[in-house]
Amino acid sequence: MPHNLSDSNSNVEKKNAQFPSWLKRQIAHSGKQNSILENIHSSGLHTVCVEAKCPNRSECYSKGTATFLILGNTCTRFCTFCGVNHGDPEAVDLDEPAKVVDAVKSLKLNHVVITSVTRDDLSDGGASVYSETITQIRKSLPDVTIEILIPDFKGDHRALEKVISVKPDIFNHNIETVPRLYSEVRPQALYERSLQVLSIAANGGLRVKSGIMVGLGETIEEVQQVMKDVYATGCRIMTIGQYLQPSKNQTSVKEFITPDQFGLYEEFGNELGFSSVFAGPFIRSSYMAEKIFRDVQH
Repeated sequence: MPHNLSDSNSNVEKKNAQFPSWLKRQIAHSGKQNSILENIHSSGLHTVCVEAKCPNRSECYSKGTATFLILGNTCTRFCTFCGVNHGDPEAVDLDEPAKVVDAVKSLKLNHVVITSVTRDDLSDGGASVYSETITQIRKSLPDVTIEILIPDFKGDHRALEKVISVKPDIFNHNIETVPRLYSEVRPQALYERSLQVLSIAANGGLRVKSGIMVGLGETIEEVQQVMKDVYATGCRIMTIGQYLQPSKNQTSVKEFITPDQFGLYEEFGNELGFSSVFAGPFIRSSYMAEKIFRDVQH
């Protein structure tokens, strides 16, 4: 069902009153929001922008961009930070890859970002659907660059190889938080397993990206150690953003990180040797993804 942007904007305005000054901003508007709604949601596709209640969605929609959410909109895991529905998902839509291609064509995208819910109920975690979607985009739109943000596929090497073999331009898998907080924030995930996913992709010759949220109760030293661990996998692009509670059902924000501290994280990452560290209050994995991709190519 199409998402009501006016309702989401109202919610953002209410939240703005509770935020520090650096987290308050105007809602972006343009005539492109309707194009997003018509070309994606009306076809039965989903976006992580809506399902995860991303605070950037009005800005991205106003620019005519969105991040596709494949494999349905119901996740089999119960991460306490995430606003996506969780429970028992429906069967995979076998026409979904073709629908994504049609939407990319209609939106005239040059760079497409594709993520998914976690599907532990599927034998390969949905890796074959990622592979088929990438393959169909490449066949129909060879000039479009492709970025994927995958779950961990339970660390299954064969599933990962299905994705690696079709060589997306950016391979992203998020670490999400520091290892001490995994039992609270990502109870069905493993820190070392996520690092291994990044390492496998980097060893497969892909350009690798990862991201974390801050403001969940982590220390500066813990974030810096995560950055070191991620760099050691061969990952060279990293995003760091402020965690914002999607609804009252998710874990609460423990701290609002200042822009100065985000700047220090960027400096630390640059000193480590990352090609790009994109850190700031509103940064998300796919935020300004095309710009990051173009920047790291030079």
